[in-house]
Amino acid sequence: MLRISRQTDYGVFLMTIFGREEVGKLISARDLVARTQLPLPMVSKILKGLARNGILESQRGVHGGYYLSRPADQLSVSEIIEAIDGPIAITECVDEETGCRFKSVCPMHSNWSRINMAIASALSDVTLAQMCDWDRPMPRLNLGKAFGNGSIGNGRTAAAPLSDGSQQEPNS
Repeated sequence: MLRISRQTDYGVFLMTIFGREEVGKLISARDLVARTQLPLPMVSKILKGLARNGILESQRGVHGGYYLSRPADQLSVSEIIEAIDGPIAITECVDEETGCRFKSVCPMHSNWSRINMAIASALSDVTLAQMCDWDRPMPRLNLGKAFGNGSIGNGRTAAAPLSDGSQQEPNS
């Protein structure tokens, strides 16, 4: 099963708190813990990683905290994920850091690369501001574009969940 790490899941969630606040507002790790009930060590680790990678800025001191380095509509979900977990790579053969010694002769490499690029592209197309817009129904997703046929592999277009929990049905 493809799944982002718990740390990344929490990190994106924490970032939505920053994204919903006024620009430049300092938020401390303890404030985030109080709002989310997440463990302080986990929150602190995530915030430090996001600051180290330029997603957040930090201010030390008694009244210190963290704030977004850029407006929420200029930060992509892929940037947040990469700041926490490193490059997006669904297999080792598409991971630029580890790579695979069989890449040049592997018959699956080009397809794994294509799939990985589709995932990375989808994550790059969603901004933090969009992740923060909890009141708006989600648009219909056409994940098949990345695969060149307008479908999700079974000839259908994906239906996105709506804010009330129902699903928007794709057009047939």
